[in-house]
Amino acid sequence: MTELTNVTEAKAIKVPTLPDAQTVTSVTHWTDRLFSFRVTRPASLRFRSGEFVMIGLMGEPHPETGKVKPLLRAYSIASPSWDEELEFYSIKVQDGPLTSRLQHIQPGDEIILRPKPVGTLVHDALLPGKRLWFFATGTGFAPFASLLREPQTYEDYDEIVITHTCREAGELTYGRDLIESLKQDELLNELIGEGFWKKIKYYPTTTREESAKMGRITDLMRSGEAFADLGVAPLSPETDRAMICGNLAFNLELKEMLEGYGLVEGANSNPQHYVVEKAFLD
Repeated sequence: MTELTNVTEAKAIKVPTLPDAQTVTSVTHWTDRLFSFRVTRPASLRFRSGEFVMIGLMGEPHPETGKVKPLLRAYSIASPSWDEELEFYSIKVQDGPLTSRLQHIQPGDEIILRPKPVGTLVHDALLPGKRLWFFATGTGFAPFASLLREPQTYEDYDEIVITHTCREAGELTYGRDLIESLKQDELLNELIGEGFWKKIKYYPTTTREESAKMGRITDLMRSGEAFADLGVAPLSPETDRAMICGNLAFNLELKEMLEGYGLVEGANSNPQHYVVEKAFLD
């Protein structure tokens, strides 16, 4: 089992020295490829659970001019809209311009956070339905980490199905631990209703390392195995709504599959049956 390295909270908040700076309050390394971190939240920031913001660090000085520009990437906010801090879930790319440096942040460090949240993975972009599907690969779980802690998710739907496909079993730990923590979350149990988490059906799969359920979620849906395991019928526009957040190939494949079930893609300006996040780092 992968040993988690937890970093304690920052003892003091620095005076910001970067543009739109926020202070890192904690960091957790889940595997050698995945980590999450929490930062202070701007007092004026308002966002809908499921949205993303641009975050980053200052880049290297230009070799000729010496000028330094921000190096920013889109990151889904993994914490819910009511949280006092902001949480992010990230991969580590050793030669990545941003993540090669971001993975080394410590409590007390600063990151740049542009306080302009946007995104399609929001309740406003979906028509009312009975069952909500979250389809994620890798760190695409992040926006669903936010929505799984959003009271509206349980007010609007009778059932929430979260599928999470990763290469290795250890990469499922962040999502699994978060879902398990909902059972002991006194605030959410009081706010939403005791046992709200019983509405969740969690379906984790791996594609490389042996686990309880092997295979790509798209293949498991085509064969009918996923629906049989979950005890639900295949998706229908009458009852099912869906959100997708994964790598580009996964998004396109699943988008085609959902439309084969009769679902129509929606947007903030045109709510429909499913939505796809187009800004995703993996």
